[in-house]
Amino acid sequence: MEDRVQKAIDKIQPALGVNAVELVDVSDGTVKVRVIASTCAVGMPRETIVALLEEQITEDIPEVKEVVAVD
Repeated sequence: MEDRVQKAIDKIQPALGVNAVELVDVSDGTVKVRVIASTCAVGMPRETIVALLEEQITEDIPEVKEVVAVD
């Protein structure tokens, strides 16, 4: 399933602008990501990025129940 989640992240990444997202873990319907905010430009708030990721990932992979950001 990690490959499918990574493809969904790659699909939404251009919409996230200068912010980067790293897949940390996928287990029990939960996707954990690390949001790496850009230091060279003003990016989106972390909550917005996670919401966009969750929308894309759950649309592509219905068995995913939530997306959470970790440090």
